[in-house]
Amino acid sequence: MPMPSNDLSSRLHALADPAYRLFQCKLMPTVPTEQVWGVRTPQLRALAKEAAGTPEAAAFLAALPHAAYDENNLHGALLCLMRDYDACLAAVEVFLPYIDNWATCDMLSPRVFARHTDALLAPIRRWMASPHVYTCRFGMGMLMRYYLEPAAFHPEYLQWVAAIRSDEYYINMMIAWFFATALAKQYDAALPYLERHALAPWTHSKAIQKALESDRVSDAHKAYLRNLKVKPPQKNQHQP
Repeated sequence: MPMPSNDLSSRLHALADPAYRLFQCKLMPTVPTEQVWGVRTPQLRALAKEAAGTPEAAAFLAALPHAAYDENNLHGALLCLMRDYDACLAAVEVFLPYIDNWATCDMLSPRVFARHTDALLAPIRRWMASPHVYTCRFGMGMLMRYYLEPAAFHPEYLQWVAAIRSDEYYINMMIAWFFATALAKQYDAALPYLERHALAPWTHSKAIQKALESDRVSDAHKAYLRNLKVKPPQKNQHQP
């Protein structure tokens, strides 16, 4: 198991919970178990909030690559608290190639991005085109988070995601998640992609499954979506 590399890492390591570590490892088959310390998210976020903006945090952010999964999560939590858009964007660009799992990827959502959605579209398109699994997933996640609301939505965003083709499970799961969310927020625009089977078969079925599980999709819409289901090919099962 990797040992702390600096003061902030040591403080993080002190929060490790062996029982929670076992739980985390089950959810992340792509992360070697010896890289996980088992720090619970509320404690990790509290440490990030306490350290944000300090020289200690700056030293930690400069210490890439990190050895532990929890260190990567703390890195992401610190980026989420950055207030300057340009500085945050630059720091995210540096960090993305080091992300190696869905959990770290999905927790990375800098607050400052919400105030700069016009400027963020160009990086999002670049991230979505990346061959790196979690950079691509992150780009789709940002598009899903900020651009499916009525004030920000444009139908072309659906085509950006539908055009992605990959054999990577965690990319295809994000495509499915994106379209399930689009069916909840932009049903009329998203539905034709399911009707004409514009997504890969497995992703199509998973998007419908997620929409059927959502309490944001109406019963009437769910009834129609059930008629669009197809039997997906077998895939390895991962989370989430």
